Amino acid sequence: MPHVVRPARADDLARAQELVVRSINDLTSRHGFGPIARVRPPNFQAFCLRDDARGTWLAEDGGEMVGFAQSWTCDRLWFLAELFVAPERQGDGIGNELLDRALQHAREAGAATKGLITFAFNVASQGLYVRHGLLPRQVIHLCGAERGAMARRAWDPTLRTSPIRATTADLETLRQLDLATLSVGREKHHRYLLSDVAMTGVFLEEGGERVGYAYVDSTGHVGPLAVLHAGAMPAAFRTALALAVAGDAPWISVFVPGASDALAIAADQGLRFMLPMVLMADRDCGDWARYLPRNPGFM
Repeated sequence: MPHVVRPARADDLARAQELVVRSINDLTSRHGFGPIARVRPPNFQAFCLRDDARGTWLAEDGGEMVGFAQSWTCDRLWFLAELFVAPERQGDGIGNELLDRALQHAREAGAATKGLITFAFNVASQGLYVRHGLLPRQVIHLCGAERGAMARRAWDPTLRTSPIRATTADLETLRQLDLATLSVGREKHHRYLLSDVAMTGVFLEEGGERVGYAYVDSTGHVGPLAVLHAGAMPAAFRTALALAVAGDAPWISVFVPGASDALAIAADQGLRFMLPMVLMADRDCGDWARYLPRNPGFM
């Protein structure tokens, strides 16, 4: 019986994340990075499904899930958060079918820009995306280090911080920062982050002006982070790292674009380059000298 592709339901998401993790770990192990992913609650996936069910699809064969794809939109931006096929079924055309459904979502949403972040060494998927007009635009490095080692350095925040609240005024400030950096507003994604009790969101202030924002997870992960101008990135990044180091997570991690001045700071502060990713898009997509993504799915 051939596989079928259908819209995903909420009760599919936990199983889908098991497939995603298995596919990622198979890929990274084959390329010498070892298994890097672990199954987490599908909170963001469930949020995306509730927000716009048109973007979430799965492939099944005989009741077994063999592929999963999810995309989201903000303003005129369409973003492919996940597209994974079971390792034993790759090469069967499932990825093409899932991508076709995902791009249908982009058309229905009237997207002007399409983008995604994938592994830089996954040449098969990059070939698939290039055939659909999405080209490599920006290298992004996952960097990480033990918090204990970083804590032995001096970590005085160089910018003042104030907490982000889910108020009309604060959300408008975030919208202006996102428009300046990414050319799209992301209010719904900020609301999602601010509803997470494990997340600390702060505005970054210089001379009494809010020049950016940063989020730091209780796990020690930094991002997203955005600044009004590239000159503010070094101080903003050091401030966000100081917040992470002040926590009690055993590990600090962050995704840093190659265009950002934060990359040299990451190396200087002892963070190791762990995994190369690449942003692919059908046109220039934001100013990545001024933005650090949260992860490949959230952007």
